[in-house]
Amino acid sequence: MSEHFVPTSIDQIEVDNARLYETAQQVGIDVYQDRVKNQTPHCLFGEKGVCCHICSMGPCRITPKAPKGICGADAHAIAGRNYLRMAAGGAATHSDHGRECVWKLYDSSEDGYYHVTDSKKLLNLAAEWGVETEGRDIYDVAHEVAEIGLNEYGKIKGYQRWTERGTEERIKTWTENGVRPRAVDREVVTAMHMTHMGNTADAEALVKQALRTGMADGWGGSMAGTEMSDILYGTPMPNESESGLGVLEKDYVNVICHGHDPAVSEMIVRYSEDPEMIKYARSFGAKGINVAGLCCTGNEMIMRHGIKVAGNFLQQENALLTGVVEAIVVDVQCIFPNIGPLAECFHTKFYTTSPIARIPKSEYLELTSENAGEVAKKILMTACENFPNRDESKIFLPEQKRKSWAGYSCEGIKSRLDTVTNSHLDEIDTYKPLIECVRSGVIRGAVAIVGCNNPKVRPEQSHWEIIRKLLENDIIVVATGCAAQVAAKAGFMDKAAKEVCGEGLRRVCTLADIPPVLHMGSCVDISRMMLLVTGIAKDWGIETYELPVVGCAPEWMSEKAVSIANYVVATGIDTYLGIEPQVNGSDQMVELITEGTRKWVNAGYIINTDPDELVKAMIDGIEAKRAALGI
Repeated sequence: MSEHFVPTSIDQIEVDNARLYETAQQVGIDVYQDRVKNQTPHCLFGEKGVCCHICSMGPCRITPKAPKGICGADAHAIAGRNYLRMAAGGAATHSDHGRECVWKLYDSSEDGYYHVTDSKKLLNLAAEWGVETEGRDIYDVAHEVAEIGLNEYGKIKGYQRWTERGTEERIKTWTENGVRPRAVDREVVTAMHMTHMGNTADAEALVKQALRTGMADGWGGSMAGTEMSDILYGTPMPNESESGLGVLEKDYVNVICHGHDPAVSEMIVRYSEDPEMIKYARSFGAKGINVAGLCCTGNEMIMRHGIKVAGNFLQQENALLTGVVEAIVVDVQCIFPNIGPLAECFHTKFYTTSPIARIPKSEYLELTSENAGEVAKKILMTACENFPNRDESKIFLPEQKRKSWAGYSCEGIKSRLDTVTNSHLDEIDTYKPLIECVRSGVIRGAVAIVGCNNPKVRPEQSHWEIIRKLLENDIIVVATGCAAQVAAKAGFMDKAAKEVCGEGLRRVCTLADIPPVLHMGSCVDISRMMLLVTGIAKDWGIETYELPVVGCAPEWMSEKAVSIANYVVATGIDTYLGIEPQVNGSDQMVELITEGTRKWVNAGYIINTDPDELVKAMIDGIEAKRAALGI
C-alpha cells in the first residue's frame, strides 16, 4: 500500500469503540456488545431454519428423531417457509418506505413543505408512463405520476411498470419463469398466504416466490422510493463530505438523523440552515448546529447535501455515548429500542416521528406532509435549548473521520464518464467509456458491496478486507447502505484511496477524478445498481448475467437483505454472502438458492464465511465472466 494513503484500520476504530464502551459501563447501561454475550450461543434450530412457529400446535423443531412437524411439514418446507417470510418482511419494509415517498410527491405543492426539485427527472418519468406534460403545471404532472405510482402497489392486473426498464431478455426470463412481480402488495400477501399453516410445502415453489417477492421490492417499491426521492429532494451528484464519529463537534449543537426515510431528515437539514435557527443555537452558547447522519438516513443526506455521516447500524449507541448529542431523531427501520433507555443516561432527547416505529422512552412527534416544517423546527429548537445540559464528565469525542465523496447516482456516474470520453466515443450520457475500460482489462469488473454490519462476526472486518483486495485487483466497487459507511470510515471513498488500487483502476480514478469506491446511496438505492447494470448491458449489447459484475453482502443481517439478495439474483447477478442464510437445515434449500435459481434467472448465491475465500471466489467469478465474453 502507498505510504501517502493509509486506510483507517478496524483496530483504530475499535480503540474508540472500547473507550465508548467504558462510558456505557460507567452510566450502567447495556449496549449491543453486552446483549451479544447474553444471547450466545444462538439457537441452532433457528440458525438452521428448522424451527416453525406459524401455528399454535407447535413450535415444532426438526431433529433426526422428529423429522416432521406436527402437521407433517419437513425441514425443507419449514426452512423454505421461513426464508420466504423473511423475503416478504424485507420487501414489505422497503416497499412501504417507497410508498411514503410516493405519497410525499402526491402531497407536494409550491407552497407546501415538499417540492419538486428535479423537474427533469419527473418529466422523464411522466414520458415513460405516458403522462401528458405539455402546457401543464409541474405539480399537476407530479400528482398524476404519484397516483400512478401508488396504484402500482395494489394494481388489479399486469406486472410492475418498473420492470419494463429491464433488458428484453430479462423481461422474457422473468415472465416465463414466474418471477416477474405483479402488484407490490399482492406479492407480499401471496408470500404470507403460501407460508400459512396448511399451504405450500414445496421448497422450490417457496424459493421461486421469494424471487418474485424480492423483485416486487427492487423493481417495484425500492425503485419507487429512489425515483420519487430524487424528484422531491434532488438527484444526487458527486460531492465531498466526511464520515466517522469524529464528525460530531463539541462546540456545536449536534442533531443526529437516523433511519431510512428522507422525508424527516430533509426537513431537519433545511431548517438547521435557517439563520434564525443558527442564531437561536448561539444564544445557548453553541457555535451553530451540526446535523449528522446514521444508517441509511445518513446515506440519503450525504448523497444529496454532503451532510456528514457519524456511522452505521452498529454505531448508533456509540454516537450517543460520546455525550455530545443533543437530539437523535429517527424515522423507520434499524433503530435499536435501546436508544430510549440509553438517551436517558445522558442529556439527549430522543424523538420518533413515524407510526411505523413507535419506541418506548421516546417523545413521539408524528411528521406529516402538513406539519413537517413545524415538527423539524420544534426538534431543532429543543436541541438548542438542550446544549447547556451536557455532563462534561461523560464526554468522549473520537477523532476518527475521513474525507468521503458521495453522490454517485447513475446520473452522477455518467456525469463523470462524460468528462473522460475518448475521442472515438463522442457520445455523452452513456456507459461506453466504462465499458471500454472493462473490455480492455484496465478494469477487470465491478462488485456491489451492500448490506449491514453484523456482531456475529468481527464487525466491518469482512467489508474492509474484501474491498481492499478488490481494489488491488483492479475491480471497482459500488456501495450502498451500511457497507458504504464502512468504506467511508476506512477512507476508501477518498479520492486519494486510488493509491491502494492496481495500476489500471488507479489510472481510471485519476482520469475520471473519482474514488475507487462509489457511494450509490441507501439500501433502497440498490435499485440504482439494478438500473446501472441494466444500462451497461444495453450499451454493451449483452445480457446482465454476462457482465463481469457481482454483488456481495459480507455481513447482512435483516429481512430486507434477504429481499435484496433475491432481486439482485433475479436480475442475473451472482450474489456472494459472508453470513449463512438460515436454511442449512435443509439440503434442498441450500441447493435451490445456490444452484437451483440458475435455471430460472442465470444466477445464485455463493456462500463463504471466510472473507479471504469469499473475495477470492468473487475475483474468480469475475474472471470467469470475462473469459466467457472472450475479453
